[in-house]
Amino acid sequence: MIQSAVAGFGLGLSLILAIGAQNAFVLRAGLRGAHVFAICLTCALSDAVLIVAGVAGFGWLIEAAPWIGPLMRWAGAAFLFVYGALAFRAAWRGGGQLEAAQAPVGSLGSALATCLALTWLNPHVYLDTVVLLGSVAAQWHRWAFGLGAVCASFVFFFALGYGAGLLRPVFARPGAWRVLDAGIGCVMWALAAGLVMT
Repeated sequence: MIQSAVAGFGLGLSLILAIGAQNAFVLRAGLRGAHVFAICLTCALSDAVLIVAGVAGFGWLIEAAPWIGPLMRWAGAAFLFVYGALAFRAAWRGGGQLEAAQAPVGSLGSALATCLALTWLNPHVYLDTVVLLGSVAAQWHRWAFGLGAVCASFVFFFALGYGAGLLRPVFARPGAWRVLDAGIGCVMWALAAGLVMT
């Protein structure tokens, strides 16, 4: 069981490490010190629900309706391409993200609504958690594997949210936000290309 949990933790962490829309939102919240705990908890709990669904065998839906897989893949690629383009535009314009980081913090409700939208409206998250983790879990002790993956989400999001505070001096410079946005754009387009080519 321990090996299954470690395998789940490792795969879960590797899938979540890439900077995506959700991670960028958590990073920005951490840099601003805005509702960090609530946002990290919301992301981790959302991941936990999706991982449990995958481990519990939600993959049967994909098998019963094979057209869902390609639909999710192309929708995910389109979502990632558009988000990447927006990140490149922000990097090109510069300053916008710095101003956003220094702007007054919005309400908790609006922050959580944005967080939930970025999480649940991203087709890629279903591919990673429900489909991929769910199918790999079948090769291990299913629930131990799932527990390891859930732990990886909690560790990652809270480390990212609270660790971002250490980067505040770096992101006091507008150039750092441009580099971050350009990096996010590259990752988004690479993920989109990966989805299209599979």
